[in-house]
Amino acid sequence: MRIGAHVDSADPLAEAAARSADAVQFFLSDPQGWKTPPPREDADRLRAAPVDVYVHAPYVVNVATLNNRIRIPSRKLLLGHARAAAGIGAHGLIVHGGHVNAGDDLAKGFDNWRKTFAYAAEQGGFGVPVLIENTAGGDNACARRLDALARLWDALDGYDVGFCLDTCHAHAGGEELLDLVDRVKAVTGRIDLVHANNSKDAFGSGRDRHDNLAAGAIDPELLVAVIRAADAPVVVETPGGTDGQRADLAFLREHLAGAAA
Repeated sequence: MRIGAHVDSADPLAEAAARSADAVQFFLSDPQGWKTPPPREDADRLRAAPVDVYVHAPYVVNVATLNNRIRIPSRKLLLGHARAAAGIGAHGLIVHGGHVNAGDDLAKGFDNWRKTFAYAAEQGGFGVPVLIENTAGGDNACARRLDALARLWDALDGYDVGFCLDTCHAHAGGEELLDLVDRVKAVTGRIDLVHANNSKDAFGSGRDRHDNLAAGAIDPELLVAVIRAADAPVVVETPGGTDGQRADLAFLREHLAGAAA
């Protein structure tokens, strides 16, 4: 199992070494901005490195919304980041499931996701696996609860779409972690990546606040059980900088090895 962390984008390979990480995830541009990322000078190093690379799309991307001023730029930005991620040999581009505004028809949000994949196909494809991530809050979210996720996957039938399971988001979103992997795979058929995060807040809070694995409101042993069942690469997005994440990676390796023994 490949285990890594979300790191600063300036020198991801140095950040991986500092954490003894097998994988890294980072942004290619300002996560709150709308700029398509420029080519990276370290692209050759990233492609050749033994570290698995993942890219997270900007938070502003919301291809589900009915607001044309956000949806259409979001499609283009997602495709731009996917192409840039492919250029550095990334294993996947992670993007949040998005939402519609209050009072809007959620079904149209799912259809807008379908149109996004159709748009990318018309442009020659994303060039890298797109992994939709479950989200923590919002009554009009496309990927907070599994019933909505099932409708999203139905809308994307026929497209190669991957899934990123965030443990904090599931807990905050009101999905019990017990047997979560089986319930997710019954919808998506796959889990391509796990964002292993504890939560600072209570179950069903809707709040997206990550905590370190041995802290927070989620039983750490339950986190380990979810990660073991998912049997997918793992990225922590936890606080504490290098030291905090290095401790989280060591925690995972110790407990996953103990479970295997």
